[in-house]
Amino acid sequence: MDSWATQTELIELAPRRHTILIVDDEPSNIRALGEILKADYRILVAPTGLEALRTVEATIPDLVLLDIMMPVMDGFTVYRHLKEKPEFNHVPIIFVTSSADIENETKALADGAVDFISKPLSPPVVRARVKVHLALKDRNDELVRLVSVDSLTGIANRRAFDNALAMEWQRAWRVRAPLVIAMIDIDHFKLYNDCYGHQAGDECLRMVAVALKDQASRGSDVVARYGGEEFSAILPGCSTDNMAELAERMRASISDLAIPHAASPTSGVATISIGMACLALSCDGTAYPQAAEAARAGASRLVNSADQALYQAKKMGRNCAVCVTEPMADFR
Repeated sequence: MDSWATQTELIELAPRRHTILIVDDEPSNIRALGEILKADYRILVAPTGLEALRTVEATIPDLVLLDIMMPVMDGFTVYRHLKEKPEFNHVPIIFVTSSADIENETKALADGAVDFISKPLSPPVVRARVKVHLALKDRNDELVRLVSVDSLTGIANRRAFDNALAMEWQRAWRVRAPLVIAMIDIDHFKLYNDCYGHQAGDECLRMVAVALKDQASRGSDVVARYGGEEFSAILPGCSTDNMAELAERMRASISDLAIPHAASPTSGVATISIGMACLALSCDGTAYPQAAEAARAGASRLVNSADQALYQAKKMGRNCAVCVTEPMADFR
């Protein structure tokens, strides 16, 4: 049985940092591309467009080699579905075309593909074009990283938080998974700065950022500096049962730092207040809000729910957490 053409899996023949997804219904084409690239990259294969869409739900590749002429779902249709996913915005897609098919080559580039590779395949050309586009992606990813990191704390900034929230909101609705947003404030931080000075305040912010990131450490979690002394976190897949436990771990991790705060009316050490809101799973067939404006409004509402929970935590005396649940059905 031809493993190249029958398995949609990660083939770690020679593990590398980059992963390439090959989408083609012809076993010979998958085999040929795989043999050309397997020495330098990890290879993911999908023999149909539908399998490709299923595959990227689990693993986002660094580059896609996409055949145009496929039955049921052609390459252009697959391309459109992939680019509907926000997390796919920066993934280069190279169309694979027949050498004489100028019309399809033109359409591929017009639709936004970064390049095309003609059949019959030339191994040096395939390797060169793949290498160039992966290098360009690396540079682009680094630029995105630089503008997405808070310079003081080294964690994600507000821009990165907003971008990640847009992606995780859509993913939560698409796969019916819970999503938790946390809003976190350092208690009486102005008094801390007044007492110890801004340099000490900066160090306090850095220590709190590291501790929070240590608690929300899954690959999908995002901890960000939201502004000033306020932090935020995006916790995909965190259920209503788990969020209270995580909130308490976050709260305790900051108290355990034992950062002196003689001016705090709450405690002798720096503490945090936390508000968490969970978008809970729906069992009633609630439709996914396709309109971009509706999606943005829904994500903003979940953040507001977490912010209101944070406000309640402060009213309760600070150094505590308040967790709320928002059913999916309420976000129609």
